[in-house]
Amino acid sequence: MFVSDAPAPRPRIVARAEASILHADLDSFYASVEQRDNPRLRGKPVIVGGGVVLAASYEAKAFGVRTPMNGGQARRLCPHAIVVPPRMSAYAEASKAVFEVFHDTTPVVEGISIDEAFLDVGGLRRIAGEPIGIAERLRGRVREQVGLPISVGIARTKFLAKVASAVAKPDGLRVVPPDAELDFLHPLPIERLWGVGEVTARTLHEHGITRVGQLADLGESPLRAILGAGAARHLYALSWARDPRRVETGVRRRSIGAQRALGRQAHPPDEIEAYLHGLTDRLGRRLRAAERICRTVVLRMRFDDFTRATRSHTLPEATDHTETLLGAARSLLATAMPMIEERGLTLIGLALTNLADADPFQLSLPFEARATNTLDATLDDLRHRFGSAAVTRAALLGRGEGLSVPLLPD
Repeated sequence: MFVSDAPAPRPRIVARAEASILHADLDSFYASVEQRDNPRLRGKPVIVGGGVVLAASYEAKAFGVRTPMNGGQARRLCPHAIVVPPRMSAYAEASKAVFEVFHDTTPVVEGISIDEAFLDVGGLRRIAGEPIGIAERLRGRVREQVGLPISVGIARTKFLAKVASAVAKPDGLRVVPPDAELDFLHPLPIERLWGVGEVTARTLHEHGITRVGQLADLGESPLRAILGAGAARHLYALSWARDPRRVETGVRRRSIGAQRALGRQAHPPDEIEAYLHGLTDRLGRRLRAAERICRTVVLRMRFDDFTRATRSHTLPEATDHTETLLGAARSLLATAMPMIEERGLTLIGLALTNLADADPFQLSLPFEARATNTLDATLDDLRHRFGSAAVTRAALLGRGEGLSVPLLPD
């Protein structure tokens, strides 16, 4: 008798029968922290950031201010807005306090960013009650202990929970019962679907599709002709509320990145390269702190006409060595420089992808342990002890390293 050694197929993940996934999302996070800490800002239109809008209060959003809008445009839309500089350390502390509430609510927390997370409360009914009661207490604790408004969506799936929290904003709670999912979802604009950005939305609008229900009624095959097979399959499934993904804990990043807005004035090549050096230093430090290594370096650019482009290079072997990463980044920049000179550069970004844990790092011949007294390690230690600006590249003197946005642990 033939016996197959092939592993049994993984069981299909079926959506749960009850709405017990929470998506908790702080409202206008940076601006809310500023309003919390400065009573004179409460109830006023607040913009965080100068050259680029990093956050806007709901009072400012009512005038059309959005992120990451140019600061000049934002002030024209809302001339009476109060502009405040960002305080990244304050936002990091607030995020830490909110996540302590999350983890005290349930052990199953999947952080998405510093101001939002999914929480699975499906196993807490006997000890904590119904999901809606858990969500109400969570919102109350965040308001009382951290002083911030938070919106929560509750549904059977992560996708619907996230959409529900967005609909509930600001400072609201929305439950999507299992028997009313399509009644809730289908009237919404297609922009609510994950994966529908500006370009996809424009394409769908050109075909007369503006609501989720219209996309669902169209069918996957006609949608494939409009968007391609992958996007059609993904969006059609979401339009029928199909999203079997679990709330996962302990998931590590697949990539890390940093960027710097440059404004619309002309920038000489040496200035652009200096900013690239700063981004590489910042990402190399994060990579080593997280004990990870990377294979691929990605250069991201935004031009004066608001178009974007990326260039990438995959290294022969994974590394966390700053100079190796910088060499790849400089090579990408040199290749892209003619395009930059022609179109003007308003933002430069760098991403490190194809990440792996540094523990199984393959030693090269001769087999020697990784040194701990390298230049990278010494600089990392100095910056950790005395701040990121304690040691900087000469090319960045007078230019600064740019803002370091607070992030979840890498």
